[in-house]
Amino acid sequence: MDGINFGLDNFLTQTQSPVAVFSFFFTLVLCGITAYVVKEIYTRFGSALSNRRGFGNIFVPLALTTMIIITIVKSSLALSLGLVGALSIVRFRAAIKEPEELVYLFICIAIGLGFGANQVTITIIGVIFIIFAVAVTKKSISKTENGNVMYLTLSKEPPQKLQIEELISIIESNSLEVDLKRLDDSNSINEVSFIVSFANKDDLIQLRENLIKLDENIQITFLDNTQIF
Repeated sequence: MDGINFGLDNFLTQTQSPVAVFSFFFTLVLCGITAYVVKEIYTRFGSALSNRRGFGNIFVPLALTTMIIITIVKSSLALSLGLVGALSIVRFRAAIKEPEELVYLFICIAIGLGFGANQVTITIIGVIFIIFAVAVTKKSISKTENGNVMYLTLSKEPPQKLQIEELISIIESNSLEVDLKRLDDSNSINEVSFIVSFANKDDLIQLRENLIKLDENIQITFLDNTQIF
């Protein structure tokens, strides 16, 4: 029995192969470049209304960190078990407000996993396919979008509150389509965002005037949905 226990302990502690420094550095650079490309794709083609460039800045560190972790633990069962134990007591609290943000985070984690496991070719092919799918999807959406589709953001300085029901009623009566994208209502921010479409620019001007009539203190922002970077 002691021999079995000794063998198991030896297996857990000694089954770690060395990592070639040059190969690791080369793969790390490729991982960073790939994650940076994904960041640029997200910044240019993403549809989130938040600061996409600021959010995209975490893509490269996230992918590199994931790769380093996988590279360290992949050849050691003991380290792998230690990683599972460490992650079981960590609680992450990230303000992910839109599903698209979560999707891109998973893409970056997948990049780190792929490069960390030395699956460089498969990872690069997968990322290229994802970029191609994003470009095709964006192009197909652009063909069907009306030229008068705008992002509309309404906000007020706290502690003032937005009259949400009245605002939606006015927007619906002065536009072709209305899609509520985000509602932030707290002690520090009071903001609501829509995607709205108009038959012509005159309807946009009329909507602005009606919103001001409802509330003179409201802050109104119209943004062309094709010019967000």
